Parts: sequence; C-alpha cells; structure tokens
Amino acid sequence: MIYGLIGEKLGHSFSAEIHRRLGPESYELTELAPEAVGPFLQEGNFRGINVTIPYKQTVIPCLDAISETAREIGAVNTIIRRDGKLYGDNTDAAGLTMLLRRTGADPAGKKVMILGTGGTSLTAMYAARKLGARAVIRVSRNGREDAVTYEQAAAEHRDAQILINTTPCGMYPQVDGCPVDLADYPDLEAVADVVYNPLRTNLILAARKRGIAAEGGLFMLTAQAVRAAEEFRGITYPEGTADRIYRELLGEKENIVLTGMPGSGKSTVSAVLQARTGREAVDTDTLIERKAGKTIPEIFREEGEKAFRDLESAVIAEVSARGGQIIATGGGAVLRPENVRALQRNGRLILLERAAETLMPTDDRPLADTREKMDRLWREREPVYRAAADLTVKLSGTPEEAAAEIESRWQA
Repeated sequence: MIYGLIGEKLGHSFSAEIHRRLGPESYELTELAPEAVGPFLQEGNFRGINVTIPYKQTVIPCLDAISETAREIGAVNTIIRRDGKLYGDNTDAAGLTMLLRRTGADPAGKKVMILGTGGTSLTAMYAARKLGARAVIRVSRNGREDAVTYEQAAAEHRDAQILINTTPCGMYPQVDGCPVDLADYPDLEAVADVVYNPLRTNLILAARKRGIAAEGGLFMLTAQAVRAAEEFRGITYPEGTADRIYRELLGEKENIVLTGMPGSGKSTVSAVLQARTGREAVDTDTLIERKAGKTIPEIFREEGEKAFRDLESAVIAEVSARGGQIIATGGGAVLRPENVRALQRNGRLILLERAAETLMPTDDRPLADTREKMDRLWREREPVYRAAADLTVKLSGTPEEAAAEIESRWQA
C-alpha cells in the first residue's frame, strides 16, 4: 500500500474515488478489526493513510508524534510516515471549516449546537471555537460528557443559530432517521451534516425545505481528503481543487430522476440519456411489475390503487438508495412525500413537461386511459410536480433534444 484508508467498515467509502483524482499512486481501502490496528501500524507498509470510524482515537498511542490540532481535538484521521516515524494529524477540522463556510454560515458570535459526542463532535467543537462561536453546545441521548439531552436542547437552546450533526442518524442504510425536529429551533441560520451517504439526509432536506442553508458531508470529505493528500505528498494543490472534485463526484453520484405525467416521455428520454452518459437506467414501473409478477393494470384491478402505491414506495426506497443512475418514475410517484424524500436524498428531480393536449391516454395506465382522466390528472398533479422538481424541461422537440438539455443543465 502507498496510500489508503483504514477503518472497521468501508464498503460505502468514497475516499478512493477522491484520491484517484489527486494523484496517480494507489489508494487502498483496508478494513481492520480492533486488535489488528496496532500491528498494521507497526508493520508500516505505507507512506500515508487516512483513519476513519472507529479508530481516530485508537491509533494515537501507536504514533510517534501528533500535530497540535490533533492533540487539541483528541483525534487523528491522517497518518504520514516521515523518516521511519509515524506522524498524526487531523484534516477533518479543515474539512468541516470549509463545509461551514460553504453553507454561508459564520459561527463568530453565534450559538453552535453539535449533535453527538463521538470523535467527529470533538472536531466540530474545535472548528466552531476556532471560528469564534459565542457558545458551543453538545447534545446526546444520555446527556453525558458535558452534553445536554435532546429534550434539554429543545427546551433550553431554541436560540441555536448553527446546527452540526456528527451522529450517524440518517446514514445509509438507516436513511429514514432525522436527529431533531427543526421546528424546535426557529433561529437556525445554517445546518451542516457530516453524513455523506446519502448525499442529502432527511435533516438536510428538512432544513432546505424551511429555507435554511444546509450542506451534507460530501464536501467535507472531499476538502479533508485534499488537505490529507497535500500532507502525504508535501505539495499544495491549486485553489479550488476541493470544489472541482466535489462537483465532479456529486455529478457522478447523483441520480437523474425523471418525473412527469403518464405519457410525457420519461422512459424514452431515459433511454436516450443512458446512451449519452453510460449511466444505468431504471424504470420504477418496470421494477414494480417485475416485483409483483403482474402488469400495473392487473395490480390495480386485483389489489387496488393503495396496494400499487405501497409497492411503488417500496421500489422507490430501494432504487433511490443507489447513486449514479437515471430513474424514470411513474406518473404518480411524487404524490407521496416519502417518495420525494427518498428520491431527493441521492438525486435531483427533473420534471418533463409536455403540453397537456399532446398527452395521449392509453389502456396500460389505469388512471389515465381516457382524455377526461388525463386532463383531470394534470390539473390535480401539476402543483405537486412543480413543488418536487429541481429542474423543469419543456418537451417540444425530440427526445434527443430533451436529453441534451438535461445533460447541459445537469453539468452547469
């Protein structure tokens, strides 16, 4: 190993993809049991490594020296071999600082509330204090380690202005969680979440819905990786490197989610996008039929609309957990808020809007098999489609032209 990452479970790590953009040397992911961490470091067959959960404190006794930043935080996430000795640093602090700045938040003179008491919460405390926070409050379920409970926080710290989540709440595969009710904190100006899988947790989605500036952890992961790579190689990357890599990675990881009326061309445009981008394309209606072993008209006829919608929600929850896809949804997919949240966690929703009079009723769409039903559906669903959409593409030309517009606006 030249460079790499050690941790307990690394199956969903993006670190190797980031570091491949920072240099030609190999970067390997190594999962270690707790008892293997010390021997791995003693063997020392690496130039530099990153350290993730749960070993950011475990490694410290194995090191010859650590930076003042790592000492103040009490956690190490970057180890460099220098003249045969192991030197530890903490680049998470720089990454979290850049994440806070990306939200537009300035902690100076503000009350900052940190959710969690693990190693990353120590980094958040350090960063908030270095940025001049007026008060820093940690929150935990049991209120130990100088923290307040969630109940105390909601009662006594409603004036918190910046919220940083360092807990795994909302992280894959338990994506439905949200650590707090933001209604309890009316003065919030910004929310930062260190979780990066999914790209946007329920906490981030809830904050943005309230008009609060909010960013997930992918940018922090990228920024700290750039700083670590600089230490590995003894170089300084050009300004904007973290932003560039973040945009590239986000563009690759996000799902392109096509929404719109039955017959609007979602499946056709999806196929064209697949040919243009090389992304995997999935159709939720096709997956529903495959899962049920029967056609959608048969599901409606034999089990009713609710059974279909429940099956649709299950399929959407499953498929939206993966990234980098093109997802063509059914016409009613966005009617349930939980479906919209699931799709938004790892994707951007694009409304394909076709003039209502050009939408043709067909027998395979039970709710839109007549002109009258189609017109009524459009009137009922139009505001729902628009509220859910991140982008709207008006379909007046060919599917190829629509796909080209989506691709251009996606990369903008």
